[in-house]
Amino acid sequence: MLDINSTYELNNGVKIPCIGFGMWQTPDDEVGVNSVISAIEAGYRHIDTAQAYGNEQCVGQAIGRCDVNREDLFITTKVWNNNHSYDLVMSSIEESLAKLNTDYIDLLLIHWPNPLPFRDRWEEANAETWKAMEELYEAGKVRAIGISNFRQHHIDALLKTAKIMPMVNQIRLCPGDTQEDVVSYSRSKGMILEAYSPLGTGKIFDVPEMKELADKYQRSIAQICIRWSLQNGFLPLPKSVTPARIKENLEVFDFELEEEDVKRIAGLTGCVGLASDPDTRPF
Repeated sequence: MLDINSTYELNNGVKIPCIGFGMWQTPDDEVGVNSVISAIEAGYRHIDTAQAYGNEQCVGQAIGRCDVNREDLFITTKVWNNNHSYDLVMSSIEESLAKLNTDYIDLLLIHWPNPLPFRDRWEEANAETWKAMEELYEAGKVRAIGISNFRQHHIDALLKTAKIMPMVNQIRLCPGDTQEDVVSYSRSKGMILEAYSPLGTGKIFDVPEMKELADKYQRSIAQICIRWSLQNGFLPLPKSVTPARIKENLEVFDFELEEEDVKRIAGLTGCVGLASDPDTRPF
């Protein structure tokens, strides 16, 4: 059974903690700094940020204030949509490294496969971006590389020129939004599935069936969601800026959902909306 120190092994042998602390919508100020400090103090060793989140700097500041070795942390960031070229990847990663106050990144992802600035040549732009990421990986500035929000046709296009197989696909995975075709195809290519918005951006707390399950297991709805994600073999990335909830979201390793409840949660289709189409996102 998984515990707080459990890891998944990426296809290059790098170990990644089985749960991460998400930074989406977290402010780049003392609130953000303190949330990361609270997460590390609670036991998180995996922090997931992105260039677009605008809070890489507060992650770097928090790491500097914590009494934990850099090599014991796993830091993820993502290449934003405006930076889909070889040169822009290289320059933007130098900026990310400076903000994160580190000389290497554990996992670097392409954030979206078909951003608006490159929509007329997204496949070529992704190939350039991936080439730069492969070089960063080979130079040791990045320990692992992967993708986010990629569907099968985006993966197939990338693999036409990729020398290195993506190690992760980070997609929206939460109760009622299981993206089974993307999950199955990504796994067939050896990728770990990271689950962003595992709490359905907060909408899950209004779902009656989830309230019933929380009562049944005597757990919070958030804990039910995170446990469900882990039992599906996903890597959930819950976020919070509240210390008590940050701690609570890690307390998911001492109970197990019955298989029928795992299926019931998956079957709540659309209860918190469904993942948007990356080919039509307006950014």
